[in-house]
Amino acid sequence: MTDFLLIHGSAHGAWCWDHVIPHLTFAGHTARAIDLPSHGDDQTPAALVTLDMYAGKIRAAMHGKTVLVGHSMAGYPITVAADQSPHMIDKLIYLCAHVPEAGKSIADMRLLADTQPLADAMIKSEDGKTVTIDPDLAHEKFYHDVDPSLSDWAIAQLCPQPIAPQVTAYAGGTRTHNRHYIRCLDDRAIPPAYQIDRTSDWPDGTVSEMQTSHSPFLSAPAVLAAELIRIAES
Repeated sequence: MTDFLLIHGSAHGAWCWDHVIPHLTFAGHTARAIDLPSHGDDQTPAALVTLDMYAGKIRAAMHGKTVLVGHSMAGYPITVAADQSPHMIDKLIYLCAHVPEAGKSIADMRLLADTQPLADAMIKSEDGKTVTIDPDLAHEKFYHDVDPSLSDWAIAQLCPQPIAPQVTAYAGGTRTHNRHYIRCLDDRAIPPAYQIDRTSDWPDGTVSEMQTSHSPFLSAPAVLAAELIRIAES
């Protein structure tokens, strides 16, 4: 039996995994998702949120050897959490995610892509502490292969994204982790070419692909759950 801890990406919350968790538990595994600080039901003020705070909440949610799954920007906090508590990590699974490089922030990594598909959808707050996703563009960027009613539900759940964790450079861990990457080849938020480039030198068997948007947890939850189980058991 595998213990999965599912971590959402920017502007999302634990809610985005609601359709995946039942498939994991039906297969006999334990699975849960958490809200990172200032996301979902967590009431932490956005101006106070840090990357370390994200990682701390992840570490507090681990109860033993855990498969950590990080979507999109969550590639950073799951890595920091793993660096800080390596004895708790079974595997790290990056789902169309940013994988940290020493000295670079999420914002830095985003700029390594040849295109910036989210640039026109990000609205910065007046105080410069958060960005929100333009709801008129969210379907196109995140959910174009999701049932429209489900996409509308998801867009209504999106929250302001604290900026500080996204501009904090990864200090660089000395640990090596058992890692796997899932590329999403119809992704309109993090370009597939970027995902391929950033994982081109990963060992055989540590990269897989799904023909989905940036949100396979909504467009193909059963397929995603099956892939997570396959990776965990490999």
